[in-house]
Amino acid sequence: MKLQKSLLPRHIRLMALGGAIGTGIFKGTAETVSIAGPAVIFSYLFAGLLLLVVMGAIAEMAIAYPGLNMKGFIHKAFGTNVSFVIGWLYCFMWLVVCVIEVIAAGSFLQYWFPSLSLWSLSFISALFIVAINLMNVKRYGEIEFWFAGIKITMIVLFVVLGAGILLGFIPSSETDYMQNYVQHKGFFPHGWSGVFSALLIVIFSYGGTELIGLTLTETKDAEKILPKVIKGVIWRIVIFYTLPILIICGLIPWDEIGSQASPFVQVLSAVGFGGSAHIMNFVLITAVLSAANSGIYGCTRMLYSLAAEGEAPKQFSFVSKNGVPLYSVIFSAIILIGGTFVAYFSPDRVFGYLMAIPGFTVSLVWISICLAQLKLRKTYTKLPHFKVWGFPYVTSFTALALSISCVVFAFGEQNRVSIFVCLGILFILMLCSVFRDKKQNS
Repeated sequence: MKLQKSLLPRHIRLMALGGAIGTGIFKGTAETVSIAGPAVIFSYLFAGLLLLVVMGAIAEMAIAYPGLNMKGFIHKAFGTNVSFVIGWLYCFMWLVVCVIEVIAAGSFLQYWFPSLSLWSLSFISALFIVAINLMNVKRYGEIEFWFAGIKITMIVLFVVLGAGILLGFIPSSETDYMQNYVQHKGFFPHGWSGVFSALLIVIFSYGGTELIGLTLTETKDAEKILPKVIKGVIWRIVIFYTLPILIICGLIPWDEIGSQASPFVQVLSAVGFGGSAHIMNFVLITAVLSAANSGIYGCTRMLYSLAAEGEAPKQFSFVSKNGVPLYSVIFSAIILIGGTFVAYFSPDRVFGYLMAIPGFTVSLVWISICLAQLKLRKTYTKLPHFKVWGFPYVTSFTALALSISCVVFAFGEQNRVSIFVCLGILFILMLCSVFRDKKQNS
């Protein structure tokens, strides 16, 4: 059995948006705003341009080599050893993300079920995600479509209501919100150095969009629809991050964000939604479950791809009658459910360690995609109708910018434990790749 080509363009579009728009936009904006102030929107815009190049490279290679996915491009460019390391590293990243998200879901559920333990609610959330991923891919895509749709609807509602308050169309207790942009040390309170420092975190917040590169083997006419989907996804992601942040910085002084309740809750309360806390809790739960859902999909499809190339146990390439890579899902489920035991420990400390791991890994994956495109362009039989502009300069600049952000992030004192874990995993995977080569050649 092979994977089914049942994903529709709207499924892919919402899956990519769902992977990139998570709890970061609803709860994590305080960190980036504290670093750069309102000028953090330039960090998001620049990171969006880098993302556009990465996604453009995926689309270009998909047209040039139909039938291959993201991992296939890396394998074709650099061979088995590199694709083995990057593929397994990507699986590791998504499993860590999924554990974080289901524990977050459990913590949000405690708002409604305070008598139940965090672990039990996280465990239930994990089982729910596993059940969805055991469905056929079309049904999975439909569920993820609605999951992501809830988040996006919430952001659009927030932007409309928040803009109404800022511009005076909706009455509120304040009279001049616009002063929040120029007071408190101005729009650039920490200068351009603050914008660059925030960029390191913003790049990581866009991680997950590259999931499009793994949907290629389950999408009809992928090479035709992918360029359109990618263009639409990129500008939506940038807008869904920058507009809410602009509104938040207008409604609340940037140096007070994080010391008050969620700005989303505040806006809903200001326009008369008395149950805004319950509404936001529901949105947050769907947001983290959507991210976990996308994560299990990404992990299982990468495992399938690794197995198909002989870089993982062949059982991971087994596909059920529903078109599900069954043993890949079972393996991911065991890790995910086992990871919920983390909830027995101090969640705050564990989250701090785990959150830096996906960021570092995303950088390596994006750099690999750019380098693969740089190497493969000269091997195309003919130049695709869709191609990255300004080649090779734009792609080279993107790879360099991502590399610099990766190095600076690695030397951050607060990321020391996480980076040691990442480098340790990377070293182990490289050793496994070498031993695997020796075994095959002996």
